Amino acid sequence: MVYRALTIAGSDSGGGAGIQADLKTFQELGAYGMSVITALTAQNTQGVHGVYPQTVEAVEAQLEAVLSDIGVDAVKTGMLFSAEIIEAVAGKLQDYQVNNIVVDPVMVAKGGQSLLQEEAIEALRTALIPLATVITPNIPEAEVLIGEKGIRSLPDMEEAARKIHELGVQYVILKGGHLQNEEATDVLYDGESFTYLPAKRVATKHTHGTGCTFAAAIAAELAKGQSVPEAAKVAKAFITCAIEHALEVGQGIGPTHHGAYRQLQARES
Repeated sequence: MVYRALTIAGSDSGGGAGIQADLKTFQELGAYGMSVITALTAQNTQGVHGVYPQTVEAVEAQLEAVLSDIGVDAVKTGMLFSAEIIEAVAGKLQDYQVNNIVVDPVMVAKGGQSLLQEEAIEALRTALIPLATVITPNIPEAEVLIGEKGIRSLPDMEEAARKIHELGVQYVILKGGHLQNEEATDVLYDGESFTYLPAKRVATKHTHGTGCTFAAAIAAELAKGQSVPEAAKVAKAFITCAIEHALEVGQGIGPTHHGAYRQLQARES
């Protein structure tokens, strides 16, 4: 059986994030990867040097081509850039009654460059998040989504997850990497109960593409028929392993190692 996973995101010319990270992750986890490119970026380990968004027509044409022929078992969205692109993507996903939608609400690059226009945030809240099975914000993104600052603890994360869930998404996974705790703990909320996803904090600066990779891993597992909690556990193990074996390439913030998880499993089997 072929498990079909689609990434709708920006292209990272440096290969560490965006559709490049997503496709690598899909492949490593046994899903057939497809892509819809929303924007081209001139990017390397030192930052984003240019963003060149695609037209709405180009995005819709890519979606139509994939959805009308191959179909999908899960979709991951990343950098969507504008309100117009967000609304176009949401429309096509509704038209084709796509399930298993993982939204990574990409807003800012590691170097601080904005990857989402200010006016697009409301479109994200109202058009796309209500369609989502899972949303995977980090703490700064969660603060933007709820319009409040000050998420500094696990109880704060729980409260923020509740507020994000009210936007209509089925599951919220609020990532705790920005907290200064010994462990990097994510909080999974299903509307009723919380599950903690802890992992040891890895001392490295090479974390480019972690958010993309984590969300893509969830999508790959959902495409294979896993439940959201089980997909989240695999994704947490996948990204933790990728960070532990991060690749020191370039002169800035290097990428994670997408092949590390499969290599570890091979050694253990």
